[in-house]
Amino acid sequence: MEIKEINNKEVWENFLLESQEKTFLDSWNWGQFQKMMGNKIWRFGVFESDQLISVALVIKIRAKRGTFLFVPHGPVVKYQVSSIKYQVLETLLGEVRKTAKSEKAGFLRIAPIWRRNREDIIFFKKLGFKNAPIHIHPEVTWELNITPSEEELLMNMRKTTRYLIRQGLKNKALEIVKSQNIEDLKIFNEIYQETAARHSFVPFSLEYLRNQFSAFNPSQQISIFLAKYKEKVISGAIIVFWQNIAFYHHSASLSKYGKIPVSYLLQWEIIKEAKRRGCSRYNFWGIAPEVRDKSQLSKSKHPWVGLTLFKMGFGGCRKEYIKTQDLPFSLFYWLTYIFEKLRKIKRGL
Repeated sequence: MEIKEINNKEVWENFLLESQEKTFLDSWNWGQFQKMMGNKIWRFGVFESDQLISVALVIKIRAKRGTFLFVPHGPVVKYQVSSIKYQVLETLLGEVRKTAKSEKAGFLRIAPIWRRNREDIIFFKKLGFKNAPIHIHPEVTWELNITPSEEELLMNMRKTTRYLIRQGLKNKALEIVKSQNIEDLKIFNEIYQETAARHSFVPFSLEYLRNQFSAFNPSQQISIFLAKYKEKVISGAIIVFWQNIAFYHHSASLSKYGKIPVSYLLQWEIIKEAKRRGCSRYNFWGIAPEVRDKSQLSKSKHPWVGLTLFKMGFGGCRKEYIKTQDLPFSLFYWLTYIFEKLRKIKRGL
């Protein structure tokens, strides 16, 4: 196997089009977004006999705690065979080590979108990786197959969810608006900040949201959805539509209007839009990691438990990936490890 940088968008996207396990974090436009944020990137491809079998987006992250390299939801490997994935990792590491040295990066962090299984976990340990103290992107997600008819989708939902959607449809004071206007991000951001405080997560900046929108909008791969009640925006979402998958990436709502079923109606209208665009899957993004089914929700103390109940109510299945992995390159890493471990405890995650 050999590794080369890929500078052709069509080659990159076509490879991912044939791959089953992927998210928009692997996309060409996510790399463009990272460059807008001032991050240096490398798009590596692993080849076997001149055939592209894996891709990995590598991002240089400058944080207060130091510099490191990050591979979000990758590497994506064409053949889901453990021995091939192991060889891909070895090949990738050979190049990443050189990159880390030249860029003075203290460690490599990988968030693989590989289903969690014992064999692959052992492979990472053999290569010197250890479980990261925190994750940057979801390790456990909730996903819904949206190919069935609208009637079937409704019938497969939790009874309460279905009821609230229908109540929302009857409420003439509610309106769902789809927008491609970047200025509407200001409206979204106002309620997003309140949501972040309520659900105990660190919100992204308005600059981050604007750059993400600017990276995906020229390809018509992103939309802002705003829900209005009596002409006032009280809920919203930013959705990425990429390679026949819709991703519920950012969401916001005002707690003052919690008794109005606007968030349920909003989700339903987004799902219908995803179906119109030809999407086959709807990815609700992250859920509380320890919750495996609805029966465990009442036992969980995770700050996302309410959000998890909301997402699970639409039907679908849980997808669990290998935990985020770190490969230390210097003693500096252990200072980062302690800092992030303490932050995770403080946030109750």
